[in-house]
Formats: sequence, structure tokens, C-alpha cells
Amino acid sequence: MRLKELRQKRKISQVKLAMDLSMNQNSISRYENGTREADYKTLIRFADYFDVSIDYLLERTDNPKVNR
Repeated sequence: MRLKELRQKRKISQVKLAMDLSMNQNSISRYENGTREADYKTLIRFADYFDVSIDYLLERTDNPKVNR
């Protein structure tokens, strides 16, 4: 998952991302390290937050644009 890459590109900390999404910082860390998999609702929250498609977030495409 590109979560860490997207977060670092925006220069925000795990704590800031967790606060913005009303999540726990430990959960963000686990998603980034691959020790925990995000459920569908969480993937949507991440994709909406970074304004990218879920396919981009999951590295299924290199096109970050959301097809709407």
C-alpha cells in the first residue's frame, strides 16, 4: 500500500494523519508496515483523504487520479 509514500509526500506525521481521520497512530503504523490490512471503509477514508483512487493506494495502477 502507498500510504506511507502519500503521507510523506504531504509531509505529515502518522499522528497528524491519525488525528485527521480519528484513528489510532499505532493503526497507521501497522497499515504502513503491512502488519495490518485495511478494511474497505478504511481504504475509502485513505483514498478520499489523499484524493487518489483505491487502485492507486493499493498499487494496482500508477495513475493517482480518481475516475469519476
